[in-house]
Amino acid sequence: MCFDADSSPPIPSNPRVAVSSQRLMLTAADGNSFAAFLAAPERASGVGVVVLPDVRGLHRFYTELGLRFAESGHTALVLDYYGRTAGTGERDEDFPYKEHMARLTPRGLWTDLSAAVSHLRSAEGGACQSLITVGFCLGGRVAILAGAQGYGLAGVVGFYCWPAAGRDGAPGPTQRAADLAAPVLALMAGDDPGIPAADVAAFEAALAQAGVDHEVVTYAGAPHSFFDVKQRDFTEASADAWRRVLAFVQRVTARVDATAGTS
Repeated sequence: MCFDADSSPPIPSNPRVAVSSQRLMLTAADGNSFAAFLAAPERASGVGVVVLPDVRGLHRFYTELGLRFAESGHTALVLDYYGRTAGTGERDEDFPYKEHMARLTPRGLWTDLSAAVSHLRSAEGGACQSLITVGFCLGGRVAILAGAQGYGLAGVVGFYCWPAAGRDGAPGPTQRAADLAAPVLALMAGDDPGIPAADVAAFEAALAQAGVDHEVVTYAGAPHSFFDVKQRDFTEASADAWRRVLAFVQRVTARVDATAGTS
């Protein structure tokens, strides 16, 4: 598991900012219904953030993170991966996510993500003008690869995202670097046995060779899932990562706005 059951994002709440939130059901193009969580600020920036969770899907950690994005001015939608196999009801901490993760398919993931993107662009989802994907672990890999799916994203962010090819030979972010049509921010853990430093270096080299606007940051000594209030030894890394995410969002969406203004 990427986080303990009672973990939380290492970002203090800002009660002075008015935010609304709701749990909702979305329907993908193939008819699948899945749960999602939408958090929206009273004064929205026009930026929509699709939050792609770790293997647990729609968990409290990520709904809290969605609220933190909304408090920063950005509309956030957190989606669940398991509507096809586990339904849309709320789950307890004993949810057997490994069983359902093993049944995920690329087609299902992209179809559901397309529905999430469409919702954020709709009036009901805030009519967001620029979209960012932000993901963690499994979600980090999906968030980066989303830049190659034709969604018209302004940027993609992956926390401790596995960049190498899959065990089944499926190309990962490294192999698909030339297809990424959005700037990339990758925030990696220096003490992550599941993602060797050599894989991170190969990913960064592939991005550079492909000419992709990118920043790959590795936090020395930090473990996988360091972005967690319970990881008290890595509060500086977490704070720096959050600052980088917000700065990245501001930078890449400002560039999209400038381009739109000249078209």
